[in-house]
Amino acid sequence: MGWSGGFAEWTVDKRAYLSVAFTWRISDAFQRAVWWRSLGYEIHAGGPALFVRKHDLEQVAIIGRDFPDAVRQHNPQATIASRGCPVGCWFCIVPKMEGRDFTLLPDFPVRPVLCDNNLSALPIEYQEHIIARYKAEGVPLLDANSGFEPRTFDDGCYARWREINKGPWRFAYDDHAEREYVVRVMAMLKAESPKRKRVYVLIGNEPVAACLERLREVIDWGGEPHAQPYIKLNALERKPHVRFDWTPQLLTDMARWANGRFWRYTDFDGSGVRARRAQPLTRHKEGCPTDGRGGVTSMENNPWADPVRTCAECRYFKGSGGEGICYANPPVITKAPDHQYPECWRPEVAADDLACRHFAPVQP
Repeated sequence: MGWSGGFAEWTVDKRAYLSVAFTWRISDAFQRAVWWRSLGYEIHAGGPALFVRKHDLEQVAIIGRDFPDAVRQHNPQATIASRGCPVGCWFCIVPKMEGRDFTLLPDFPVRPVLCDNNLSALPIEYQEHIIARYKAEGVPLLDANSGFEPRTFDDGCYARWREINKGPWRFAYDDHAEREYVVRVMAMLKAESPKRKRVYVLIGNEPVAACLERLREVIDWGGEPHAQPYIKLNALERKPHVRFDWTPQLLTDMARWANGRFWRYTDFDGSGVRARRAQPLTRHKEGCPTDGRGGVTSMENNPWADPVRTCAECRYFKGSGGEGICYANPPVITKAPDHQYPECWRPEVAADDLACRHFAPVQP
């Protein structure tokens, strides 16, 4: 099972509990509260959404009582070992709701998804306690979900968590003030594959050019960005708040470009993501040089003057202009400088990221 989508409900005896993470799920919670009450249940409601809009359900539910381990109702694989965060980001509910001092929960249930707000800022002894609990119980840490803070993530933190972290390294790049810290973290994680460097990038909180620059920097530094359009903490609809030179459509398009990994194939020009996806890598022919196995076959009707050998599956090519990987569909092998996409010419492209950034053949 995965996440509940921001709203969870369960019953204990004749009590019904509603946990609302996102304010745009409050209307759903209200309807469920009315239904449970019609069946004679006592309704208890809580969660981050009701911290900022507590009056929205007070006519149909008892608000604000804590329910231990409520995160498990949102995801059975999730747990929390601490609450609070000392950073105090203006757009985040955590310091307002849980405080800027940590509340440690040393007896937390060990599960594969760890949802602490700021693991790298925790006291080192407590970080070691969490790691020891995972080792002792033999539970793999598959996702440090809320991740690490670039300002406090250092070599020691990396070495500690690398022992148990089997999932991606998650952290945020929320504005340009964090740039120097993110650069340092990306340098530390250089040996990790791109899919293991997941960077939350807030968009809409700065002008368009500044947000797009942060997304491109994450890509250039060898990571995978996840764009998060800024939404007000009390929003009743899941719609980004429009500021600066943004439009609602531009926020949607940029998030789709980043989160759908369209940046692997095409740059973002503000006109939306309309290009078609490249075909995924399926297999290598026998003897192919890209993995030491596959076969290289001659390409018929080759536009180059000298022979070019190209694998139809892996798109490896080699000729007078160089060698590399082209992932256009169909593959585009043309005489330089007619080929407009230099990404296709990189022989050093990582094996798990065989792609260039275009879709259509270069027109003759």
